[in-house]
Amino acid sequence: MDIRSINPTKIVCVGLNYIDHAKELNMEIPEYPIIFLKPTSSIIYNEDYIIRPKISKRVDYEVELAIVIGKKCKNVKKSEAEDYIMGYTILNDVTARDLQQKDGQWTRAKSFDTFCPIGPRIVKDIDPMNLNIECRVNNEVKQKSNTKNMIFDVYELVEFVSSIMTLYPGDIISTGTPPGVGELKAGDVVECEIENIGILRNYVKDEE
Repeated sequence: MDIRSINPTKIVCVGLNYIDHAKELNMEIPEYPIIFLKPTSSIIYNEDYIIRPKISKRVDYEVELAIVIGKKCKNVKKSEAEDYIMGYTILNDVTARDLQQKDGQWTRAKSFDTFCPIGPRIVKDIDPMNLNIECRVNNEVKQKSNTKNMIFDVYELVEFVSSIMTLYPGDIISTGTPPGVGELKAGDVVECEIENIGILRNYVKDEE
């Protein structure tokens, strides 16, 4: 399915949702999903450019499995969540890490234009609980895990997020990143790959 055919009203992201990532950071396993929003104005697609803003000295990649909602939902039970999912895609939760640390909350760091690459397509009939997930920068593997290492699975996340806010067709829930996040520099090629979905490739340049 063409990723450009959806028109999300919001992008809901989950922080710290891989057991191996929590261990890497020496952080406690969260009792419930920690969520934040990215604006839809940050969306770009496969083969587009990520632009590092002048104000930031450190911009990072974060490969994530993203859920695309198929129909309006509120207060969906985990057991029914699959009925409301259009499919899955890849999302790179690009982050101005220095601004994230400076602000204490994440809105500015996550919201710059071009900070939400998604694609290359939406896939439906896959098992979201057991997918290899990887990020490469200039062909060097930086992140490598499997979605079975998620703390909260995709159906739990649909239940949790829909208990807070109404989700509409095309809305995106991004499910968190595995260990190994790191910096992007101008000239880099970043490839986010998830088994059975494909490769989301983007190029990096500095703001002019």
